[in-house]
Amino acid sequence: MYLDIYKTLEDEEIIHKIITEKKTELFQVLYDKYHSRVGDKCYSLLRNKELAYETAQDIFTKVYENLDSFKGKSSFSSWLYSITYNYCIDYLRNKKKLHYPEWNRDNEIPEIIDESEELTTEISYDRLMEILDMMHTEEKALLLMKYNDNISIKNIAEALRVSESAAKMRIKRAKSRLVFLYKKNYKS
Repeated sequence: MYLDIYKTLEDEEIIHKIITEKKTELFQVLYDKYHSRVGDKCYSLLRNKELAYETAQDIFTKVYENLDSFKGKSSFSSWLYSITYNYCIDYLRNKKKLHYPEWNRDNEIPEIIDESEELTTEISYDRLMEILDMMHTEEKALLLMKYNDNISIKNIAEALRVSESAAKMRIKRAKSRLVFLYKKNYKS
């Protein structure tokens, strides 16, 4: 196939060709490479396969339309995943009226757990997923962005439209809630 020769190029090279050489058909290479991962991330937050598929399509449309705003300050995948998380969080905020600061006030944890107090036992993947599903979507997204996708604090802050210090505090609070929920539900 014609596009196969471009699959060996770095994402940034493909983007450069799309923008400068107007080879818009190359976007299919990026789409093929990332669509299932974006769909999985959407599903992890939205918990509806059909909605996740539709949302992934919308995200790729948005990415294509805004491809020239990609500046290469982070990897394309980090940029794409930031857009994905942001899009899903915005959807849930609007659909379910889930405004994080209000939700956090209504679901306070007893205290912010000291950074040195981490989960000392191995936590199974299934239990981790159960705990993440108990958390606010924004907290879940923060933890996935930071620890699953290695997105920088700066990019997380931009995705959530908050300051870097606010992003750091929210990540710390999310980690504390994870530890709190683990201890509450699985420790005797």
